[in-house]
Amino acid sequence: MNQFKLLTLIILTCLSISPSQAHADNALVAVASNFTLTMKKLVTQFHEETPHTLRVSFASSGKFYAQIKNGAPFDLFLSADQLIPTKLLSEGYAVPNTQATYAIGKLALWSSDPNKVDPMGNILKSKTFNKLALANPKLAPYGFAAIETLEKLNLMESTKPLWIQGENIGQTYQFVRTGNADIGFVALSQIQNHQELSTGSMWEVPNDLYSPIKQDLIVLKHGENNAAVQAFLNYLALPKTQKLIQSYGYHTEFN
Repeated sequence: MNQFKLLTLIILTCLSISPSQAHADNALVAVASNFTLTMKKLVTQFHEETPHTLRVSFASSGKFYAQIKNGAPFDLFLSADQLIPTKLLSEGYAVPNTQATYAIGKLALWSSDPNKVDPMGNILKSKTFNKLALANPKLAPYGFAAIETLEKLNLMESTKPLWIQGENIGQTYQFVRTGNADIGFVALSQIQNHQELSTGSMWEVPNDLYSPIKQDLIVLKHGENNAAVQAFLNYLALPKTQKLIQSYGYHTEFN
């Protein structure tokens, strides 16, 4: 049994949903911006295959953290990191033993121009781009990974005057897509579909240039006995779902 399935079984045991509660239910899910395209596809399929309904909001993980602490009635949180779910658990906002890694993100340097970014990322060393977009490293793990990459390449000082920061990775992607920035650090999942680059040009940043972007989910107190949450966690553990997540540019722990 793979690790994600094992964790899911632990989660379902902890949620202790009785058969009488296994009717169609609704759940409000907070999802990190980088997972937008993947989650939309997952939700479409989930709605087709189960009687449950998910209502999904997308934003930076840091923004969701603040909203949950202020009473936002989310049932499930899919974060872009491990730290925020851990904090929510320690502060009493989440259900114990329900934290699990659902995806491991990958960072890419991207341009909407198909001839702009070379396969080795050497454009970062040049003066041939107007702006470099990256997500706010204080709010978004992909932004922090971008900073780590620039530091390891010794390009912090030379590129910093050209930075344009997005509140989250979704806004960062928009900066590059609209041409407000020639290039930008985005999530590979935002520009890849079925393992093919959707548009533009990119450099997939080597894994050794940044810390692993392990993205954890956690069940929040509001969703402790929610049948839709239970069903979606079970759905995430299916091999076909894991393969779909991988096709959008993530690594998973499914083997």
